[in-house]
Amino acid sequence: MDPLIGSEELASNLEHYRVFDLRWDLVDRAKGRASYEAGHIPGAVFVDLDTDLAAPPGMSGRHPLPDIVDFAATLGRLGIDPDTHVVTYDDVGGRVAARLWWMLRSIGHEAVEVLDGGFQAWVDAGHDIGIGSVMPAPTVYPVPDGFSGVVTKDQLQGRVLIDARAGNRYRGEVEPVDPKAGHIPGAINIPNESNLGPDGRFLDPDTLATVYGDVGEGAVVYCGSGVNACHDALAMVVAGRDLPDVYVGSFSEWSRNDLPVATGADR
Repeated sequence: MDPLIGSEELASNLEHYRVFDLRWDLVDRAKGRASYEAGHIPGAVFVDLDTDLAAPPGMSGRHPLPDIVDFAATLGRLGIDPDTHVVTYDDVGGRVAARLWWMLRSIGHEAVEVLDGGFQAWVDAGHDIGIGSVMPAPTVYPVPDGFSGVVTKDQLQGRVLIDARAGNRYRGEVEPVDPKAGHIPGAINIPNESNLGPDGRFLDPDTLATVYGDVGEGAVVYCGSGVNACHDALAMVVAGRDLPDVYVGSFSEWSRNDLPVATGADR
């Protein structure tokens, strides 16, 4: 299944999808829900990154994965079952929406796509907007065996590491949230903006294949807290590559555990 869906295709078949709004803001945690309630794709259900798609922050990072039992319960509460065709979107080019896409793919749920261009693409196309909140009918999602494609900090040795953060954070010039500045030694930087065109949509597969062309097999993607890393993972799939592993703890876990960091540009 194509990991991306366009606004026209979504609009013409909206009744066949369950749509989820993942708008989120690093500074103002109430902004995402407020934006959703002010206007969303009709029928879309709001998903809270911090409470629905992550366990509480700690030494394992700012957005560690939830317990698999809890995640299955969340999916059921959101009205998702194994046969649900999920579409997820945000307002930042898919950088947050990709987290739900990757988590579902990680448990073997293949029927999931990210809205290319996000909410802005939907608005720009002139489609209808819903307001308020949508309460889904709950269902049951059987508890999966676990998340696949997950790498811990102790499993990074010898792997190709891709840092999906902005270049200034990778180089250690700024660090707004984590204890140290810099990157995991040996990691290369392919920031999320490398995946998108000026319109906020993903680049075409051939161009993305060039962006990731010199990345060897067995790559591991990471970011600050395991969210934006999923955007690079999505881009690699769009480019025709296999879904890479994700270091979910990412730099927030790495730096909180006072592990060595590098600064400057390795690429």
